[in-house]
Amino acid sequence: MKVSEINIYPVKSLGRISLRSSIVEDRGLQFDRRFLLVDQDGRFLTQREHSRMATIDVQFGKSGFVVSTDKYGEINIENDFKDSEKILVQIWRSFCDALVAPKNINDWFSNVLEFECKLVQMPESTRRQINEKFNKGDEVVSFADGYPVLVIGESSLEDLNSKLTKQIPMNRFRPNIVVTETEAFEEDSWKKIKIGETTFRSTKPCARCVVTTIDQKTGISDIQEPLKTLASYRKSTNLFPDIYEKLGLAKNDVLFGQNLVAENFGKEIKVGDEILIID
Repeated sequence: MKVSEINIYPVKSLGRISLRSSIVEDRGLQFDRRFLLVDQDGRFLTQREHSRMATIDVQFGKSGFVVSTDKYGEINIENDFKDSEKILVQIWRSFCDALVAPKNINDWFSNVLEFECKLVQMPESTRRQINEKFNKGDEVVSFADGYPVLVIGESSLEDLNSKLTKQIPMNRFRPNIVVTETEAFEEDSWKKIKIGETTFRSTKPCARCVVTTIDQKTGISDIQEPLKTLASYRKSTNLFPDIYEKLGLAKNDVLFGQNLVAENFGKEIKVGDEILIID
Protein backbone atom coordinates (compact mmCIF):
# COMPACT_ATOMS: atom_id res chain seq x y z
CA MET A 1 0.00 0.00 0.00
CA LYS A 2 1.33 3.38 -1.04
CA VAL A 3 0.42 7.06 -1.13
CA SER A 4 -0.59 7.99 -4.68
CA GLU A 5 -1.78 11.59 -4.16
CA ILE A 6 -1.27 14.41 -1.67
CA ASN A 7 -3.63 17.37 -1.93
CA ILE A 8 -4.12 20.60 -0.05
CA TYR A 9 -6.89 23.19 -0.32
CA PRO A 10 -5.40 26.44 1.01
CA VAL A 11 -8.76 28.25 0.86
CA LYS A 12 -11.65 26.09 2.02
CA SER A 13 -13.92 25.05 -0.90
CA LEU A 14 -11.68 26.56 -3.59
CA GLY A 15 -9.31 24.68 -5.93
CA ARG A 16 -6.74 22.17 -4.79
CA ILE A 17 -2.96 22.07 -5.10
CA SER A 18 -1.51 18.61 -5.70
CA LEU A 19 1.90 18.00 -4.14
CA ARG A 20 4.68 15.45 -4.22
CA SER A 21 5.26 15.91 -0.49
CA SER A 22 3.89 17.81 2.50
CA ILE A 23 4.73 18.55 6.12
CA VAL A 24 2.22 17.23 8.66
CA GLU A 25 1.20 19.83 11.25
CA ASP A 26 -1.21 19.62 14.18
CA ARG A 27 -3.99 21.27 12.16
CA GLY A 28 -3.41 19.01 9.16
CA LEU A 29 -1.15 19.17 6.14
CA GLN A 30 0.86 22.40 5.91
CA PHE A 31 -1.16 25.25 4.30
CA ASP A 32 -4.32 23.13 4.08
CA ARG A 33 -7.51 25.15 4.68
CA ARG A 34 -5.78 27.93 6.59
CA PHE A 35 -7.95 30.45 4.71
CA LEU A 36 -11.74 30.71 4.64
CA LEU A 37 -14.36 32.81 2.88
CA VAL A 38 -17.10 34.16 5.16
CA ASP A 39 -20.22 36.28 4.67
CA GLN A 40 -20.80 39.62 6.37
CA ASP A 41 -21.92 37.82 9.54
CA GLY A 42 -18.71 35.79 9.70
CA ARG A 43 -20.39 32.53 8.69
CA PHE A 44 -18.35 30.16 6.53
CA LEU A 45 -19.02 29.81 2.79
CA THR A 46 -18.65 26.58 0.83
CA GLN A 47 -19.53 24.97 -2.47
CA ARG A 48 -22.65 23.58 -0.82
CA GLU A 49 -24.39 26.92 -1.36
CA HIS A 50 -22.02 28.53 -3.88
CA SER A 51 -20.85 25.92 -6.37
CA ARG A 52 -18.89 28.44 -8.46
CA MET A 53 -16.27 28.43 -5.67
CA ALA A 54 -15.00 25.19 -7.23
CA THR A 55 -13.85 27.12 -10.31
CA ILE A 56 -11.53 29.48 -8.41
CA ASP A 57 -7.99 28.21 -8.94
CA VAL A 58 -5.34 28.36 -6.22
CA GLN A 59 -1.58 28.07 -6.77
CA PHE A 60 1.55 28.88 -4.79
CA GLY A 61 2.90 32.40 -5.24
CA LYS A 62 6.21 34.03 -4.29
CA SER A 63 5.14 34.77 -0.71
CA GLY A 64 1.75 33.13 -0.40
CA PHE A 65 -0.86 32.09 -2.94
CA VAL A 66 -2.30 33.27 -6.22
CA VAL A 67 -6.04 32.79 -6.78
CA SER A 68 -7.57 33.24 -10.21
CA THR A 69 -10.59 32.82 -12.46
CA ASP A 70 -10.93 33.10 -16.23
CA LYS A 71 -13.21 36.13 -15.94
CA TYR A 72 -11.58 38.11 -13.13
CA GLY A 73 -7.90 37.31 -13.59
CA GLU A 74 -5.74 36.77 -10.53
CA ILE A 75 -4.88 38.29 -7.19
CA ASN A 76 -2.08 37.58 -4.71
CA ILE A 77 -2.75 36.49 -1.15
CA GLU A 78 0.10 37.00 1.26
CA ASN A 79 0.61 34.16 3.72
CA ASP A 80 0.41 36.37 6.80
CA PHE A 81 -2.42 38.70 7.88
CA LYS A 82 -0.79 39.51 11.23
CA ASP A 83 -1.59 43.26 11.18
CA SER A 84 -5.21 42.72 10.14
CA GLU A 85 -8.55 43.08 11.92
CA LYS A 86 -9.57 40.07 14.01
CA ILE A 87 -13.15 38.80 13.85
CA LEU A 88 -15.11 35.82 15.16
CA VAL A 89 -16.06 33.34 12.43
CA GLN A 90 -18.36 30.32 12.42
CA ILE A 91 -17.69 26.91 10.87
CA TRP A 92 -20.62 24.59 11.55
CA ARG A 93 -21.12 24.72 15.33
CA SER A 94 -17.64 25.99 16.18
CA PHE A 95 -16.57 29.60 16.52
CA CYS A 96 -13.01 30.89 16.39
CA ASP A 97 -10.92 34.01 15.86
CA ALA A 98 -9.64 34.81 12.37
CA LEU A 99 -7.75 37.62 10.66
CA VAL A 100 -9.41 39.57 7.83
CA ALA A 101 -7.72 40.02 4.44
CA PRO A 102 -7.04 43.49 2.99
CA LYS A 103 -9.93 45.27 1.25
CA ASN A 104 -8.67 44.67 -2.30
CA ILE A 105 -8.72 40.91 -1.74
CA ASN A 106 -12.20 40.98 -0.22
CA ASP A 107 -13.45 43.13 -3.10
CA TRP A 108 -12.01 40.63 -5.61
CA PHE A 109 -13.79 37.68 -4.02
CA SER A 110 -17.01 39.71 -3.68
CA ASN A 111 -16.93 40.43 -7.42
CA VAL A 112 -16.30 36.78 -8.27
CA LEU A 113 -19.10 35.45 -6.05
CA GLU A 114 -21.40 38.44 -6.72
CA PHE A 115 -22.12 39.20 -3.07
CA GLU A 116 -20.24 40.76 -0.18
CA CYS A 117 -17.78 38.38 1.47
CA LYS A 118 -14.41 38.37 3.22
CA LEU A 119 -11.34 36.18 3.16
CA VAL A 120 -9.97 35.30 6.59
CA GLN A 121 -6.89 33.46 7.81
CA MET A 122 -6.52 31.23 10.86
CA PRO A 123 -3.75 32.63 13.07
CA GLU A 124 -1.45 30.40 15.07
CA SER A 125 -3.14 31.59 18.26
CA THR A 126 -6.47 30.05 17.23
CA ARG A 127 -6.98 26.54 18.60
CA ARG A 128 -10.12 25.15 16.98
CA GLN A 129 -10.76 21.82 18.66
CA ILE A 130 -11.88 18.66 16.88
CA ASN A 131 -15.06 16.95 18.08
CA GLU A 132 -14.74 16.24 21.80
CA LYS A 133 -15.98 12.69 21.18
CA PHE A 134 -12.64 11.94 19.45
CA ASN A 135 -10.36 14.53 21.04
CA LYS A 136 -7.59 13.02 23.15
CA GLY A 137 -6.36 16.35 24.46
CA ASP A 138 -6.13 19.74 22.70
CA GLU A 139 -6.30 18.22 19.20
CA VAL A 140 -7.02 20.95 16.69
CA VAL A 141 -8.11 21.39 13.10
CA SER A 142 -7.89 24.11 10.46
CA PHE A 143 -10.99 25.45 8.67
CA ALA A 144 -11.68 21.91 7.42
CA ASP A 145 -15.18 20.65 8.23
CA GLY A 146 -14.15 18.71 11.29
CA TYR A 147 -10.88 16.79 11.16
CA PRO A 148 -7.32 17.49 10.00
CA VAL A 149 -6.78 14.85 7.28
CA LEU A 150 -9.02 12.86 4.93
CA VAL A 151 -7.78 9.63 3.31
CA ILE A 152 -9.46 7.67 0.49
CA GLY A 153 -8.38 4.54 -1.37
CA GLU A 154 -8.27 4.45 -5.16
CA SER A 155 -10.02 1.08 -5.04
CA SER A 156 -12.94 2.64 -3.18
CA LEU A 157 -13.50 5.06 -6.03
CA GLU A 158 -13.14 2.24 -8.56
CA ASP A 159 -15.84 0.31 -6.69
CA LEU A 160 -18.16 3.33 -6.78
CA ASN A 161 -17.47 4.03 -10.46
CA SER A 162 -18.31 0.42 -11.32
CA LYS A 163 -21.86 1.22 -10.17
CA LEU A 164 -22.21 4.58 -11.96
CA THR A 165 -23.17 5.18 -15.58
CA LYS A 166 -20.89 8.25 -15.68
CA GLN A 167 -17.42 7.94 -14.12
CA ILE A 168 -16.35 10.60 -11.63
CA PRO A 169 -12.84 11.64 -10.57
CA MET A 170 -11.35 11.55 -7.09
CA ASN A 171 -11.37 15.35 -6.85
CA ARG A 172 -15.14 15.27 -6.18
CA PHE A 173 -14.30 13.98 -2.69
CA ARG A 174 -11.49 16.47 -1.95
CA PRO A 175 -9.16 14.09 -0.07
CA ASN A 176 -5.80 15.06 1.39
CA ILE A 177 -4.25 11.63 0.95
CA VAL A 178 -5.11 9.06 -1.72
CA VAL A 179 -3.75 5.53 -1.39
CA THR A 180 -3.30 2.72 -3.87
CA GLU A 181 -2.89 -1.07 -3.69
CA THR A 182 -5.66 -1.50 -1.11
CA GLU A 183 -8.98 -3.33 -1.14
CA ALA A 184 -12.10 -1.25 -1.76
CA PHE A 185 -13.05 0.62 1.42
CA GLU A 186 -10.21 -0.97 3.37
CA GLU A 187 -9.68 2.45 4.99
CA ASP A 188 -12.96 1.90 6.88
CA SER A 189 -11.21 -0.62 9.12
CA TRP A 190 -8.04 1.32 9.85
CA LYS A 191 -7.63 2.43 13.45
CA LYS A 192 -4.02 3.54 13.24
CA ILE A 193 -1.60 3.83 10.30
CA LYS A 194 1.90 5.14 9.72
CA ILE A 195 3.07 7.06 6.66
CA GLY A 196 6.76 7.90 6.64
CA GLU A 197 7.54 8.93 10.21
CA THR A 198 4.01 10.13 11.00
CA THR A 199 1.38 8.10 12.80
CA PHE A 200 -2.28 8.83 12.09
CA ARG A 201 -5.28 7.78 14.18
CA SER A 202 -8.70 7.25 12.64
CA THR A 203 -11.62 9.16 14.16
CA LYS A 204 -14.74 8.46 12.11
CA PRO A 205 -15.77 7.73 8.52
CA CYS A 206 -16.43 10.84 6.45
CA ALA A 207 -20.11 11.65 5.89
CA ARG A 208 -20.53 13.06 2.39
CA CYS A 209 -22.58 16.02 1.20
CA VAL A 210 -23.76 17.73 -1.99
CA VAL A 211 -20.21 18.92 -2.81
CA THR A 212 -19.55 15.43 -4.22
CA THR A 213 -22.12 16.14 -6.94
CA ILE A 214 -20.26 19.25 -8.17
CA ASP A 215 -17.90 19.07 -11.15
CA GLN A 216 -14.73 20.67 -9.79
CA LYS A 217 -13.79 22.13 -13.17
CA THR A 218 -17.12 23.70 -14.14
CA GLY A 219 -18.82 24.25 -10.79
CA ILE A 220 -21.94 22.56 -12.17
CA SER A 221 -23.79 20.01 -10.03
CA ASP A 222 -24.94 16.63 -11.31
CA ILE A 223 -27.75 17.00 -8.71
CA GLN A 224 -27.97 13.35 -7.65
CA GLU A 225 -24.76 11.43 -8.28
CA PRO A 226 -22.72 10.01 -6.70
CA LEU A 227 -24.79 10.46 -3.52
CA LYS A 228 -27.77 8.50 -4.84
CA THR A 229 -25.63 5.46 -5.65
CA LEU A 230 -23.56 5.73 -2.48
CA ALA A 231 -26.74 5.84 -0.42
CA SER A 232 -27.71 2.44 -1.85
CA TYR A 233 -24.80 0.69 -0.14
CA ARG A 234 -22.75 3.11 1.97
CA LYS A 235 -25.19 4.41 4.60
CA SER A 236 -24.02 4.41 8.20
CA THR A 237 -26.86 2.04 9.19
CA ASN A 238 -25.76 -0.45 6.51
CA LEU A 239 -22.09 -0.39 7.40
CA PHE A 240 -22.14 0.14 11.17
CA PRO A 241 -25.68 -0.79 12.29
CA ASP A 242 -24.76 -1.31 15.93
CA ILE A 243 -22.17 1.42 16.44
CA TYR A 244 -22.95 4.29 14.04
CA GLU A 245 -24.05 6.55 16.91
CA LYS A 246 -20.88 5.74 18.84
CA LEU A 247 -18.94 6.80 15.73
CA GLY A 248 -20.66 10.18 15.77
CA LEU A 249 -22.72 9.40 12.66
CA ALA A 250 -26.34 10.14 11.85
CA LYS A 251 -28.67 7.36 10.77
CA ASN A 252 -28.69 8.27 7.07
CA ASP A 253 -25.12 9.54 6.65
CA VAL A 254 -23.52 8.44 3.38
CA LEU A 255 -19.90 7.44 3.99
CA PHE A 256 -16.84 7.69 1.77
CA GLY A 257 -13.32 8.13 3.14
CA GLN A 258 -11.81 8.14 6.62
CA ASN A 259 -11.01 11.13 8.84
CA LEU A 260 -7.57 11.08 10.47
CA VAL A 261 -5.70 12.91 13.21
CA ALA A 262 -1.89 12.95 13.25
CA GLU A 263 -0.28 11.87 16.51
CA ASN A 264 3.10 13.47 15.85
CA PHE A 265 4.01 16.53 13.80
CA GLY A 266 6.74 18.17 11.76
CA LYS A 267 7.62 15.24 9.52
CA GLU A 268 7.20 14.96 5.76
CA ILE A 269 4.98 12.53 3.90
CA LYS A 270 5.59 11.86 0.21
CA VAL A 271 3.87 10.34 -2.79
CA GLY A 272 5.15 6.78 -2.97
CA ASP A 273 5.47 6.36 0.79
CA GLU A 274 4.48 2.94 2.09
CA ILE A 275 1.51 2.74 4.45
CA LEU A 276 1.95 0.62 7.55
CA ILE A 277 -1.20 -0.63 9.27
CA ILE A 278 -0.53 -0.47 13.03
CA ASP A 279 -4.06 -1.36 14.16
